[in-house]
Amino acid sequence: MRMFMTLFLLAIGLNFVQAETEFAEPKPSMENPRKFIFPITKWNNDEIHHILGSANNVIKFYGVDNTEVVIVAYSQGIKALLKHRDVKIRKRVESLMTYDVEFIACQNTMNTLKIDKKELLDGVEVVTAGIVELIERQLRGYIYIRP
Repeated sequence: MRMFMTLFLLAIGLNFVQAETEFAEPKPSMENPRKFIFPITKWNNDEIHHILGSANNVIKFYGVDNTEVVIVAYSQGIKALLKHRDVKIRKRVESLMTYDVEFIACQNTMNTLKIDKKELLDGVEVVTAGIVELIERQLRGYIYIRP
C-alpha cells in the first residue's frame, strides 16, 4: 500500500510540473529589450494598482536592463500622476520611476481637466495626445498591454 501511495503522489506531482517560459528571438537583452506600453485611463485605485503591479512584474521577470516600460495616463487616469492624490499610488509611481519606467501625461486631458504641469509628479513627461503616443509607440515596436 505504501508503494502504491508513493507512486500515486509521484504521478500527481508530475502533472503539476511548472514549465518555464521560452523566450522568443531575439532574446531580451540590453541591445534588444522587451518594450511595453500600458495605459491608465480610469481613476480606479484597484485598476491603477493592477497596472502598476503588472509593470513591476514585467520588470522583475525580464530584468530592469532588458525592458523599456512606458505608462501613458489620459482621461480620468491622469489623476494617478498628480502630486496631491493617493499617497500609495504616488509612492508606487515614484518607485517605478527609479527603474526608468516612463510616465507620460496627456496634454489634451490636462487642458480638459484644467490640470497644470506643476501638479504632476516630478519626472512625468507631457505629450500632446496620450492616445497618439500609444499608437506611435506601438509602431516603434512597443507591445500594448491592457491588464
